[in-house]
Amino acid sequence: MRRFIRRAAHTLTVPAAAAFLLAATSGCNSAADKAESKMTSYSNGENKADSADLFNVPQEQMGHLKIVAVEKSGLPRVLRLTGTVAFNAFKTTPVFSPIGGPVQEILVAPGQLVRSGQTLLTVASPDYSAARSAYLKARSAFQLSDKNYQRARDLLDHKAIAERDLQQAESDRAQAAADLQSSEDALRAVGIKNPESTLTESAAATSQIPVRAPAGGQIVERLVGPGQLLQAGSTQAFTISDTSTVWVLVNVYQSDLAYVRNGDAVEITTDAYPETFHGKISYLAETLDPNTRTLQARIVTENRGNKLKKDMYVNATVQAGVVADALSVPDSAILRDAENEPFVYVQTGTSQFARRDVAVAASQQGRTQVTSGVREGEKVVADGSLFLQFKNQLQH
Repeated sequence: MRRFIRRAAHTLTVPAAAAFLLAATSGCNSAADKAESKMTSYSNGENKADSADLFNVPQEQMGHLKIVAVEKSGLPRVLRLTGTVAFNAFKTTPVFSPIGGPVQEILVAPGQLVRSGQTLLTVASPDYSAARSAYLKARSAFQLSDKNYQRARDLLDHKAIAERDLQQAESDRAQAAADLQSSEDALRAVGIKNPESTLTESAAATSQIPVRAPAGGQIVERLVGPGQLLQAGSTQAFTISDTSTVWVLVNVYQSDLAYVRNGDAVEITTDAYPETFHGKISYLAETLDPNTRTLQARIVTENRGNKLKKDMYVNATVQAGVVADALSVPDSAILRDAENEPFVYVQTGTSQFARRDVAVAASQQGRTQVTSGVREGEKVVADGSLFLQFKNQLQH
């Protein structure tokens, strides 16, 4: 600019150069003064929208607008959280093999419903064969000793034997009963609830032990395959869960903890289905996650049709009381700019309006809570705000 002015001054006469320099200097000063004035007004707290975006609407077009006042009222406090689905641990049971050996046959598949006590798989185990054999021997020995005892009592009644012979028979019977009890306990330890059921097994089945379901429900995991070697008490074969209810695990921000309580009703939605699932908060963790500063909450949720699957992402809406004296406007009063920032049109005169940037919270029952940008009693445009936005763009 200065180089241009110097060149012009050399080519013009003295009076013309003086006039040109005066005009250029005045223009620069005027632009600087305007910028300085604008910055001063912003620093003094003057609203940028009110000072820069004031515009008028002709009286005949005012009928297109509905003006409402900013009001204070009680609005439902709603927390929108994200979470994942997990099995209900109180209704989920891992299935372990009580005895070691290779898997002989798998009788159920994932997704299948089973009842308590149903055989899930069989294990080829020499240990079971030995335990069954010991039980059969102990049972036969007890039956013989019991007969001997009964015979000894009858002979003593007829004075055919001495009393010490009866006592010996009684001792033999007691030892046989103890051995039988021990062999029965050994079978029960490997999952045979009724040891007498082994008496009817065929010779081919004497080395196979069934692994039974400890509880009823759905097979949600199968963790072994045919021929796999199982370790007694440590190899998990299946997971059974009652999926009529599931857990939804959500993270609650520290600032919202005061509004969340056990028993609060929760609505669960997911992109996978159009319907809404319902649940209640059943547990709040005692410690916060040190990385996210959030607290985990557990929601017991009804699972109609078993549609909610483990690790599925869901949205949880928690009804957390009421926000008292909340400033609110109709939803239609809130507009968004190109950067998705919210704003409203405030009436500053009979037919004069100004755009005002605002900060908003949740929307409930057709009204949006405004946390900053407007005051109670100020009038904003509700219906017709889109018309006003279009007219404002034409005027600017």
